[in-house]
Amino acid sequence: MTAVSKSFGGVHAVRNVNFSLAPDTITGLIGPNGAGKTTLFNLITGVFPANSGSIIFNGNSTHKIAINELVRLGIARTFQNVELFESMTVLENILVGQHTQTRCGIWGSIFRFPWVLREEHQARQDAMALLEFIGLEAYAEQKSSDLPFGWQRLLELARALAARPKLLLLDEPAAGLNIVETAQLGELIKKIRENGITVLLVEHDMSLTMTVSDKIIVLDQGRKIAEGLPRDVQENEAVIKAYLGTTR
Repeated sequence: MTAVSKSFGGVHAVRNVNFSLAPDTITGLIGPNGAGKTTLFNLITGVFPANSGSIIFNGNSTHKIAINELVRLGIARTFQNVELFESMTVLENILVGQHTQTRCGIWGSIFRFPWVLREEHQARQDAMALLEFIGLEAYAEQKSSDLPFGWQRLLELARALAARPKLLLLDEPAAGLNIVETAQLGELIKKIRENGITVLLVEHDMSLTMTVSDKIIVLDQGRKIAEGLPRDVQENEAVIKAYLGTTR
């Protein structure tokens, strides 16, 4: 990301932000409410176009690439609010997440070619493997709306993983979780990194963020004010001022 800015009318949500993400790392993106974190997520995932600057992913400029194509290229995300298909089963939610990685179109669905059946079988196997990865394989045929809230969070994460991302953006994944669930989530995020996926994490639980992140980026009023190792960022005077309104 190079010199990226985004304004909404007279509101400068992101101002000349620069950073890069190393492969197979977890980067925490933190800042006070209104700092521009969610806007930055929306720029990376193609929800909003940047007013200026460039975002490069795997050597490709994301400018003018449709959201579904960005997913196909390897960018996936979760949301602040759980966004599951409540009438679908747990397994069906995962299968939906795989749609950008399958070849079957309308004619394949109608005529049920042998390769379509093989692809569907493989998709179900892959979906079950993801449910086993997050510990929900026993609930595959249960409606997603019947799951406890913490498990719905895990299911949404697994659905994002179903797109086989190279970059996974997690938007407040611990919101609404208790201490035990948050600790389990932290271990799961580290396992995701170990499986070769780069993670960009926005999370208000600073204990979780500082524990799992290899690097921290701090935004304030749309600007990047700090970047570095978690322990260094925690001691940064500009960061302390942004959060507390004063220096020590």
